[in-house]
Amino acid sequence: MATQVELAVSGVITDAMKEIATREELEPALIRQRIAEGQIVVPLNTRRPCSIVGIGTGLRTKVNASIGTSTDIVDIDAEVRKARAAEAAGADTLMELSVGGDLDKVRREVLAAVSLPVGNVPLYQAFCEAAHRYGDPNKLDEELLFDLIERQCADGISFMAVHCGINLYTIERLERQGYRYGGLVSKGGTSMVAWMQKNKRENPLYARFDRVVEILKKYDVVLSLGNGLRSGAIGDSFDRAMVQELLINCELAEIGRKMGCQMMVEGPGHVPVDEIEANIILEKKMSNNAPYYMLGPIPTDVGAGYDHVVAAIGAASSARYGADLICYITPAEHLALPNEEDVTEGVRVARLGAYIGDTAKYPERTRARDLAMSKARRDMDWEGQFKHALFPDKAREIRDSRAPRDTKVCTMCGDFCANKGSSDLFGHLLAGTCKE
Repeated sequence: MATQVELAVSGVITDAMKEIATREELEPALIRQRIAEGQIVVPLNTRRPCSIVGIGTGLRTKVNASIGTSTDIVDIDAEVRKARAAEAAGADTLMELSVGGDLDKVRREVLAAVSLPVGNVPLYQAFCEAAHRYGDPNKLDEELLFDLIERQCADGISFMAVHCGINLYTIERLERQGYRYGGLVSKGGTSMVAWMQKNKRENPLYARFDRVVEILKKYDVVLSLGNGLRSGAIGDSFDRAMVQELLINCELAEIGRKMGCQMMVEGPGHVPVDEIEANIILEKKMSNNAPYYMLGPIPTDVGAGYDHVVAAIGAASSARYGADLICYITPAEHLALPNEEDVTEGVRVARLGAYIGDTAKYPERTRARDLAMSKARRDMDWEGQFKHALFPDKAREIRDSRAPRDTKVCTMCGDFCANKGSSDLFGHLLAGTCKE
């Protein structure tokens, strides 16, 4: 069965392309062209129907939510609830990143619980199974790894973060620069580096990249090139190890696309706000505009407890400068396993950051909503305000909890409401203007 990119290259406009065009208010032919060129991906899987989401150039910036068990907390029902909470909060995609418990069962129950495209990181389960079977994760054998990737694809995973860009040369860059402020912060990346050093062998995901592509291509799964050496501190942004891995991933993105697989590149990590634009320019130029999946980014290291807010600031800048998919951060980042409330809050603030970025990236397609909200506020039209708000339920909840005597105003200003006063002064000017 042909993949979306193969069909696009052959000139076919699929139903998925048509649906994306309708949602994004673009022409189907443009969507087909950009998929053919590797600038848009559609996370699908031939084994599992899911909601259609387009990620890439010219499209609304999407938001991913991540869930998953840990070795300390294994509660499958809780993960299912978090998955549903992410979908209800408006996440566009979901990543299932469990490392504790029955990993096949967790993945399958999450897949059954939501309609979102679901991604994962196969190295997590691979090293967990090697530790269970052999007592040592560094005894992971290549066939177990590739068999596991296929098993996960067969279950219905729609996109897969695979750490193909870590190789012996990349690790040499890390060693020569004298390590890092933030160390290594990718679980999969750290485990693969340990495996390579212990076995004195090349990363099989890099050495046998063609096999990775063929497995994912079989199910039309998007190959998201993971960044296992991403910066975990703003002081490590743009260090040689990170840039080297990004360069390799951008090369692999082009190779994989030519092989007929949908490809996406992952980005850091912790990045100072003044370096976000340069990071995105670098990825876009080196990959011929492959979709860029930003993990955060987090533009300061000192926001623990409020890292979801920090990441929303990074998300706004990232969306503004061309990032295509933002991975949310929750209030529990760096502190604990997120709960349902953390997931909901993380999705919402990430959506807000992405929306702010899109108002700069696509002003002609986004600012009408802001103008409509402004007029509703000016006119003290509360139902109109709820209608145009990104989070109407939260807005209504807050207003109802502190209701005013005069229902035209709110309890912030009461009788001194500026909009009420200015309406009395200038309301007659609205007739006959374009600002009615």
